[in-house]
Amino acid sequence: MSALEKSMHLGRLPSRPPLPGSGGSQSGAKMRMGPGRKRDFSPVPWSQYFESMEDVEVENETGKDTFRVYKSGSEGPVLLLLHGGGHSALSWAVFTAAIISRVQCRIVALDLRSHGETKVKNPEDLSAETMAKDVGNVVEAMYGDLPPPIMLIGHSMGGAIAVHTASSNLVPSLLGLCMIDVVEGTAMDALNSMQNFLRGRPKTFKSLENAIEWSVKSGQIRNLESARVSMVGQVKQCEGITSPEGSKSIVEGIIEEEEEDEEGSESISKRKKEDDMETKKDHPYTWRIELAKTEKYWDGWFRGLSNLFLSCPIPKLLLLAGVDRLDKDLTIGQMQGKFQMQVLPQCGHAVHEDAPDKVAEAVATFLIRHRFAEPIGGFHVFPGC
Repeated sequence: MSALEKSMHLGRLPSRPPLPGSGGSQSGAKMRMGPGRKRDFSPVPWSQYFESMEDVEVENETGKDTFRVYKSGSEGPVLLLLHGGGHSALSWAVFTAAIISRVQCRIVALDLRSHGETKVKNPEDLSAETMAKDVGNVVEAMYGDLPPPIMLIGHSMGGAIAVHTASSNLVPSLLGLCMIDVVEGTAMDALNSMQNFLRGRPKTFKSLENAIEWSVKSGQIRNLESARVSMVGQVKQCEGITSPEGSKSIVEGIIEEEEEDEEGSESISKRKKEDDMETKKDHPYTWRIELAKTEKYWDGWFRGLSNLFLSCPIPKLLLLAGVDRLDKDLTIGQMQGKFQMQVLPQCGHAVHEDAPDKVAEAVATFLIRHRFAEPIGGFHVFPGC
């Protein structure tokens, strides 16, 4: 899950730090620029990759929750995409363009609760049970009692939520399940190191460009194209800051008040507000979600995940950044042919962002082999590949 999961080997263990700029062949092509060429870290809108966006309302005991979804395609099975912790549906942008060009399918990329542009009444509840119910509720709200065939695809935390959703039978038309770079064994082993890793991240950024540049140079996302569209979903403007002009006027207002009353605790309080606002003015962007505060849910996301995955009675696909991710249960299950597996080397933890074409090829091949979808654009599946 972004920085959180990289620490846990839901990204990578501390002994294997990310290699900035050394992604797979795709990201390498994106990153290698000619001499003197400056890389463009400016943000790119979602509309360059998705066809439409909508907010789906879900009724529950406490009122209405609104879930942001991004969509593409009009025919074929629905690929319901669940992002990793700290990320958003925008992390699937480049993958969406790649898969839509290979098979006939529909994309629904969902901002999970407390992430992206989704707004819920109880944003603190990130339990696996609640988030799995969210997925089922969104499907029901979008399609009613007759949903189309759906394949759940989840990355990291989203992969765990996809498995919990499938095992709880919350999507009645489920035809397939795909987990991307999440394995129970390595996740549980690395839980203790997550907080230290999170403390090492920048807390604020001077601009969206600065955040995008950090994500690429730190190795969190090795594909610059994907980082330019997906980092917008990971960070937000600090509260009280609407624009550089707005932040300046607020700060100046506080300074003027300070001059009127230079004595007593009130002036100290105003000075502190001034300092805080100056910091926000200089670094107006911060993370949308404080992952460190979700610690009490980490165990529930991943404990027992391998057996839950293996027990789902539908075709399954596991995509990994390295074979060393496999734990004992999945190793045995893979030898018994209980799921298909593909390792995509030279990728970081954000496999679908680092190598979107390779992930699209793997998913498209899975869909065609199981006759879930029809190939388009001359895409071929070769026997035995």
